[in-house]
Formats: sequence, C-alpha cells, structure tokens
Amino acid sequence: MTTLISQPVISLHQLGWKPFLQQQLSLDEWEHCQPARVSAVHRSRIEVIAEHGSLSLQVVPAMPSLAVGDWVLISPQQQFIRLLDRFSCFWRKAAGSKVEEQLIASNLDTVFIVCSLNQDFNLSRIERYLALANQAGVEPVIVLSKADCVENPAELQAHVQQIDGMLMVEAINGLDPESVARLSPWCGQGKTVAFLGSSGAGKSTLVNTLLASEAQQTGGIREDDSKGRHTTTSRSLHLMPEGALLVDTPGMRELQLADCEDGITATFSDIKALATQCRFGDCSHQQEPGCAVQQAIESGDLEERRLRNYHKLNREIAFNSASIAEKRAKSKQIGRYHHAIQKNNRKQKNRA
Repeated sequence: MTTLISQPVISLHQLGWKPFLQQQLSLDEWEHCQPARVSAVHRSRIEVIAEHGSLSLQVVPAMPSLAVGDWVLISPQQQFIRLLDRFSCFWRKAAGSKVEEQLIASNLDTVFIVCSLNQDFNLSRIERYLALANQAGVEPVIVLSKADCVENPAELQAHVQQIDGMLMVEAINGLDPESVARLSPWCGQGKTVAFLGSSGAGKSTLVNTLLASEAQQTGGIREDDSKGRHTTTSRSLHLMPEGALLVDTPGMRELQLADCEDGITATFSDIKALATQCRFGDCSHQQEPGCAVQQAIESGDLEERRLRNYHKLNREIAFNSASIAEKRAKSKQIGRYHHAIQKNNRKQKNRA
C-alpha cells in the first residue's frame, strides 16, 4: 500500500538530483517513472519525496536495504521499481556483537563531523569519523560545537588542524545563528549535507538553528563526564531555508569501522608518506631500525597518539572485515544448500 502526502512542488534539482543519477535512467524510465528521494526509513514503511509530493511506501521483501538519501524509481502506480546507484554511501559495522553492515546515509556532498569542545573532546574520535568520510568519498568539515563553553576555542581548533593542514575546521556556538552561518558555504541549493558525531555533541541544536525550527528535540549532557544523551532517535531528511538538504542522524556511542582501508590511507596520509622512507618495506613502525615513522615521533614531527590510533583502527578494520566476510561466505553456503534442497524436491515431484 502506498500513501500520497501532499506538499508544495519541489524540483529534482532542489532534491539533489545530479547527472550521475540521470545517466542511470533509460528514456522509457524518464518518461514514465518518477524519481524520488528517501527521506526516512522505518521498519515497515519508507518515506520518499518526489517533485509532486511525498509518498509512504510499504516495505516488501523484494526491496533492497535503503538509507536516507537514496534515490529510487517509482512506477506510475506509485510502486517501488528499483534503487539507483549511490555516488556516496556511509555505513558502519553494526553496534555491539552483530556481524553485519548498517547503512547510515547516502548521496551526500558534505559531512559535518561534530565534536563538542568540552571534556568529551577527542582527536582520535575525529580521526575515526574522518576515515569513514574519506572512505565514502564525501568532503568532511570538522565542526567544533559549544565554542562558547571554553575559554580558548582557537587553541583546540589548532590541535584539530594539525591532523591535516587542508582540513576545514569551524568552531561555532550552535545556539547563535550568526556563528552557525559559517557553515553556509556548504549548504547551497541542491547540496546534501549530514551531521555525524557522538551523542551530546550538539548536532540537534545545530540542526534546529540551521532549519530555524525545533525539528529535533535537544537535551543536556551529564555534568560528571560531559557524556551526551541520545536526543535524535532516527535518521531523517530536511529541506533547509538556504536550499540544501540536511540528513540528521542519531548520535553514535560506538562507531566500528570495516572495509575502510582507503579511508585510513587518506586520513593518515602523513604516516603513509613516512612509511615509504622506512628501511624495511614491511616495517610495523614499532621498534624496527631505520623506521622513519618512529624518527618523526622522536623529532616531534608526528604525535605518538596519532600513530597509536592508526594501529588501533587498522586492527579493528582487519578484525571486523574478516568477521563480515566470514558471515557473507556462510550466508552464500547456506543459500546454495537451500537451493540444492529445493532443486532436489522439484525433481522428486516431477518423478512422482
């Protein structure tokens, strides 16, 4: 069952439509089908936005896994046809002990990585989110929120800038529209942006200020450790006054990486460059003689914390990627087993 929800007419360009997506449609599909963008994903329904209104589609077994930001084709009968290829996609290993992938958002132009300038400020966590953004091929912007809560935000901003001299870093007060306006260059019409960050980092406050509304509930943090509480509980797509589309996501207490080798290479390009100067090609950058990475730490050109985080993320990626690959292999094996049983049952029926 499909439900049509009326809304003001909006163009495909305003929804973030690009030539990359246009090239995937046949002439017949362009003439008879309707492109729509996923604005919310629920357990039994998918909300999408099209040029002539919003639709609520019932989830059916034939549907692939969908993420907020996806583009889909809708038939003249307002039924799901297919998912269009994504030009960017954020996903992580599911939190906890689950061995599976979890989609976060897709088809983004820019991701704002939000980190609060309080006791929860953590450079290693920023690098973790950067690896995810670089793997997805999306421009990252570091947003240091709650700049009004510290005496010298410029000092902490300089620490973040040391991760990468070309990295865009903005320290802002999420409650001040003039301060938040510094994010406007990335929020032009037809652009899609998202906020990623830990719980309590101030994402919902930023969303409300950018949307000039109370789109998301906001909450405080625990005073004893500055840890945040979840205030956004689901991913959703919002149209901003400046014309951009904003994907709000729940805070993540756990962000496990998998299949993120390219993202790690881009995030730790300084370590990768130094590694080419090591005496041994298989140098682990621990205690080997002639290690250029260790020499950079001793000279103060490289922070030891950064190398520790580099090793930690690589170990995590190797473990999680192997676990997911093993599950995929088992699923394929079970699928072949079931297919063989069904095939044998059909043969038995034909003989009977």
